[in-house]
Formats: sequence, structure tokens, C-alpha cells
Amino acid sequence: MASVDNRAVDVKIKVCAQDPVSVVRHTVTERDNAGDYYEQSWCVLDVDEFAHLDKALRLAADEDVEVALSNPCFELWLLLHHRAHHSPVTGYQQAKRHLVTHHPGYSKVAREFDFGHYRTRWPDAVARARKLAKPGEESKANPSSGMWRLIQEIVPAHLQN
Repeated sequence: MASVDNRAVDVKIKVCAQDPVSVVRHTVTERDNAGDYYEQSWCVLDVDEFAHLDKALRLAADEDVEVALSNPCFELWLLLHHRAHHSPVTGYQQAKRHLVTHHPGYSKVAREFDFGHYRTRWPDAVARARKLAKPGEESKANPSSGMWRLIQEIVPAHLQN
């Protein structure tokens, strides 16, 4: 399957190297400043070792912000583009070790990220991620990723099957 170009979707990626509560607050501020421009607002969060994740998830729910949560980290979502993974992951370093076998030279620095390794593999990643945890229960299941829910919103329905 080829990559998807959905002109009806305007994705703005903001990198916030902060705790999850701050990321949710930043998203709320961005959304509120944009007025009625966006129909949805999403945060991409990791479980990692953040102490206030539950607070961030409650705030997101209260503020009508969707969350795509990966447990333990976003790199698991990337790994699912290449293969299934069902055993617990201790954190970023272990996830990266699994990922670099498929993406040599992987860097989590956004400006260096190469989407070419993932562009056509999203359907496999969605199918694999859906099997790992029920929606909204990613914080309790390691490994898991709710990124598939965000992708489902971006990709037109006729291309998801």
C-alpha cells in the first residue's frame, strides 16, 4: 500500500520535550488559540517513567483532547511497522535496540527522522497495535500503542481496509 495524502487533514507536529501534563496543557493552549480551525486535538504521549501520567490523561479527557499513548515509548509504535512485538519492553533503550535492526541509524530527533522507513507500513502497524490493548487501556498494557487510533482519524476510511 502506498503512502496516504489526505488534504482534508492538517497535521501540526509540535515537539514538546516535557512531562505529559505540560504536553496536554500546551495542546489545549494551541487548540484554543486556533479558534475553530481544528475539529480534533491529539497528544502523542509515552508512558516511560513519568509520574503524572494519570493526571495528564484526566486533563486530556476534561479538555476534550485525544491521546495516542504508547507503552512504554513511541519507538514501540515504530517497531510495529516492521514486526509484531508482544513481550514487555523495559523502556526506550530496549525499544531502540529492537527498532535499529529494522531502521539502522534511527534517531528520535524530529528533524532527522526518516519517514521513508514507515510510509507504506502503517496498515501492518495499525493491525498489530490493535491487538495489544483495548482503546484507552494502553497505560496498563506493556507493550501497547494507541497510535493506531490517531492514524485511523488521519487516513480516509476507504484506504483503511
